[in-house]
Amino acid sequence: MKLNQIADNIGAKRSRKRVGRGIGSGTGKTSGRGQKGQKSRSGVSLLGFEGGQMPLYRRLPKRGFFNQFSKKFSIITLGRIQVAIDTGRLDSKGIITNDMIIEAGLVRKGNAGVKLLATGSITSKLKLDVTAASTKAIEAITKAGGSVSVAEKRERMPGKGKRRDRISALRKEKYAQTIAELDKSKH
Repeated sequence: MKLNQIADNIGAKRSRKRVGRGIGSGTGKTSGRGQKGQKSRSGVSLLGFEGGQMPLYRRLPKRGFFNQFSKKFSIITLGRIQVAIDTGRLDSKGIITNDMIIEAGLVRKGNAGVKLLATGSITSKLKLDVTAASTKAIEAITKAGGSVSVAEKRERMPGKGKRRDRISALRKEKYAQTIAELDKSKH
């Protein structure tokens, strides 16, 4: 076998169908679309249309909910951190940060950072600086003589419900205060 003798199997390469190239080609005139009607035109979408009957995608009930504000953390347990320290992948002397945990290959890079959970046990005295941690994990590390610093949560506006409702409540409160101040100034 030589380079100039290499070839595809017979029928492996097919030339594309060339439509609209005369009656003799078999796909001329109407280009294989039949005659007239909506489907013979370009740019038509009839997917899901059932002739006026309620389509299947509307007959079935809606399910589930996607929270666009949810945060996806990379999760790490106390047991995995202890194993990493024992094997020498993490240094227990300094402060262990999110980046150090990711570089050690313990977790993949998460969208919102690293969250520490209390599964497993810890014996080393550690200083951790993570995005989030469960209360039991913080208790376990402080019991072992270490400390955990967690990123501060953003303060939520007072009140409950939607943001617009909380803002309108604040506006009403401010309005009531200004009226009270005006009344005091009159007297």
